[in-house]
Amino acid sequence: MQTYMVGGAVRDALLGLPVQDRDWVVVGATPDELVRQGYIAVGKDFPVFLHPQSKEEYALARTERKTSLGYHGFEVHTAPDVTLEQDLARRDLTINAIAQAVDGTLIDPYQGQADIKARVLRHVSDAFREDPVRILRLARFAARFADFSVAPETMQLMREMVAHGEVDALVAERVWQELARGLMEDTPSRMFEVLRDCGALQKLLPEVARLWGVPQRAEYHPEVDTGVHLMMVLDMSARLKANLPVRFACLCHDLGKGTTPPEEWPKHIAHEIRSAKLLKGVCERLRVPVECRELADVVAREHGNIHRSEDLNAAAIVRLLERCDAFRKPQRLTEILLACECDARGRLGMQEKAYTQRRQLLTGFEVAQSVATNLIAEEALSKGLSGPKVGEMIQAARVRAVQKTLD
Repeated sequence: MQTYMVGGAVRDALLGLPVQDRDWVVVGATPDELVRQGYIAVGKDFPVFLHPQSKEEYALARTERKTSLGYHGFEVHTAPDVTLEQDLARRDLTINAIAQAVDGTLIDPYQGQADIKARVLRHVSDAFREDPVRILRLARFAARFADFSVAPETMQLMREMVAHGEVDALVAERVWQELARGLMEDTPSRMFEVLRDCGALQKLLPEVARLWGVPQRAEYHPEVDTGVHLMMVLDMSARLKANLPVRFACLCHDLGKGTTPPEEWPKHIAHEIRSAKLLKGVCERLRVPVECRELADVVAREHGNIHRSEDLNAAAIVRLLERCDAFRKPQRLTEILLACECDARGRLGMQEKAYTQRRQLLTGFEVAQSVATNLIAEEALSKGLSGPKVGEMIQAARVRAVQKTLD
């Protein structure tokens, strides 16, 4: 029985990056042998065990054979005679197919070290085509390692997989899982550029794919192309360390521009409403979590109003805050404003421009929130006034408070 560290831990060490999780492969052993040594079986689809002390994952060396379309269409074979090289051959990319023995020796049968040095993402073998999730994984690695290019033969293989319908068989949860992880990388735009280049974006997120080639008004968007703008917004969200709901809101905030009739270009009147409608379809299709869905809906509907908020009067500002549900969920307002800042600064030549709307709206919110709503409610109820009337009185008090900040 021999053990080897494999995958991301070896790759990241070679790249000089911090090693987060270590995975191991075991050659020349059976499940019973590992159990007798105290390893804890946790794998459902194939033999994976937790080390009795470190709790790191140890998987028996295995081979895989494609049996049907989709993520689960595999037959797994594991036995003591499966070699390390056979196990590494089933891995997706050469940079992930390097193993390290316990004495530090590197086993690199597919030239992963050379591709790390050349900054290239390359598939290990034609078996890459057997798992469509690998397209998403490669795109995610492109977002993580932005200075890596995709090998031409690998891009060609992915295009063939898309044309063959492999991407159509992906389950929604798996697509969302990879998209979410890609959004959280340092350069999320690279994920969507790679997916678009191979044709997968048009299949998985046609609402996003159709944004390229759609012009915007140059006085507001010097970059003009809506798809280019979207990529700049996503990278700004990474630069500003936004959380996943904010980054997803950034991804979906302008979907409606893709359905603007060409004769109306470069204007996009009422695109916010169309964006929210398209967003609903994306969220249902990919089963997007509620916290991402709700924030993206508000940002899609209100980002234009927030950009114009410096021209609003006190009453309009209070109504805007109410539509953002700011008084019930103050943290959400912070996230909405961050997404809008990413949108405003994700434009050519505007990356360093201060987003002054944030301070004005936060100031307005703080004074409006400080209104003693309990006292107003008690006074109104003591006079026998109804619930809707109480709401009107509270809103009026908030408007007066905000007006003082504008005078």
